Parts: sequence; C-alpha cells; structure tokens
Amino acid sequence: MKYLQIEFRIEPYSQTSKDLTAAIAGSVGFDSFNDEEGTLIGYCQESLFDKDKLDEALNEFPIEDTTITYNIEKVGDENWNSEWEKIGFSPIVIQDKCIIRSAKSVDEVSGADYPITITIDPCQAFGSGTHETTQLIVSVLLNLPIEDKRILDCGCGTGILGIVAAKCGAKEVVAYDIDEWSVKNTKHNAELNDVSIEVLEGDCSVLTDIDGKFDYILANINRNILLNDMRAFSDVMSSQGTLILSGFYKEDVPLLLKYAANLGLRPVREEENHDWCCLVLKFA
Repeated sequence: MKYLQIEFRIEPYSQTSKDLTAAIAGSVGFDSFNDEEGTLIGYCQESLFDKDKLDEALNEFPIEDTTITYNIEKVGDENWNSEWEKIGFSPIVIQDKCIIRSAKSVDEVSGADYPITITIDPCQAFGSGTHETTQLIVSVLLNLPIEDKRILDCGCGTGILGIVAAKCGAKEVVAYDIDEWSVKNTKHNAELNDVSIEVLEGDCSVLTDIDGKFDYILANINRNILLNDMRAFSDVMSSQGTLILSGFYKEDVPLLLKYAANLGLRPVREEENHDWCCLVLKFA
C-alpha cells in the first residue's frame, strides 16, 4: 500500500498546537503520527489524501498567530517505520492484568507476573500497544465478559485487539484490514501468540460475506472512517452486542454520538487518555 509522509512545521510550536494539528490531519484521513524534535510527521494512504480538505482544515486552525506549513514525500511500499520495528518498543503493562511486549525483546521481558502476555511484532501496521487508543480499548476488554463470545476487529493493524480478545477466552475472532501488510502482520502475530484469528483483506464491505452476528465489535480507526463504517458495524452486531470505538479525540465525541444515535446506539461508557477517547456503545 502506498503512503505519503507529510512533515508539518508548526510555528510557534507547542504541545497543544501539535495535538490540534494531529487531530485536524486525523479528521481528513491520516492514520499515524511521529513527533520528531518539534516537527510532526504524519502518514496517510496516498489514495485517501485530499490536499484541499487538509488546507481548508488548517486554515481554520483555532490558535491565532500560528503558522503551519508542510512538505509531502511519497514513501510508497517502503517500510516507513522499519527503524522502529528493528528496535522494538518498551513493554506496556495495562491494569496489572496484561503485558504487551515486543517480539524483539521477548527474551528480555518476562510475562510471568501477568495473567495475559501479548507479543507483538509490528510490520508496517498500527497497533503495538504504545498508542493511547490501543491501550484504551485493551483496558475496556480486560474488564468485559469476553469468554465464549464472538469478536470482530475492524481495521486490525497488528491484530493486537483481536489477540487480546482471544487470550481473554473469545470463542471466535474475525479481523479485517484494507492494508495487505496489516492482514499479513495480524496472521503473523496470531501465530506468535498461539491464537486463532480469521483475517480478511478489504474494507467494511467484507462484512456482507460473513455469516452471523458479533457480541463485541472493536474499531480503532480515525473519526471519518468510523462515521462511514458505523452502520456496517451495527448491521453485524447482535441485539445485546457491544461496539467499542477509539481512534479519535474527545472533541469528536459529540459528532460520533449523534450519528450513533441515528443507528439506535447509546453510550454506556466513555474513557479518555491524553485527549484521546474510547466509546462503548450498545443498542438502546
């Protein structure tokens, strides 16, 4: 899958201006970011990039006297996070119930002290566990009755959410992603963790070919895709099912809840982590 790397230069630079820039870019299709010495690096699938929408959104930047310019570079099918993949990531412990560790450091970090140990080998796929949105959904999953339930992981990335669900005793886990690298990486990580996940390649249209309903549907995707795909999620969710969403900022919550209400979905829980949010929804 071909990606664009966009380097945002923000003057004057601040944590708030960086977060707002990431939120704006995320609302128009960007799916991951790196912060490098005062410069925000964003990544967007080339097919989803809309320069006019990005410019329009940045022109309405809410902080006065802030200038944002950017450079665009094509990175194509190159492994744009290859250096990070080589290094791995530091272990993440969630609620003292789950440790998420890099396959690069599996011999250095023991999971013996935690009920659930997840090993992730990220390869051009989002979801190592380091991002707040992943941690939010994992935290919710760890406190739900997942055992013997049917799980759907939408936009699975590395497969981490489906793997956590499987480790929590899910009866069946189905995952899909539009990115072929993510599909391969989810299969690879499922094998690393000795769990079974059915992985499909495509967007939410793949759901029309899946029989039956799901008890829990997980989607850690940017706001615009959630708005576009939420109806498809609700169509395959059981009447007593639960939809768990993240990948957006708290200012996006009213818009998402308004659309969810039109589908007969009501919020039963909302969590935050550094301005990122997670919504838990059920049918009214």
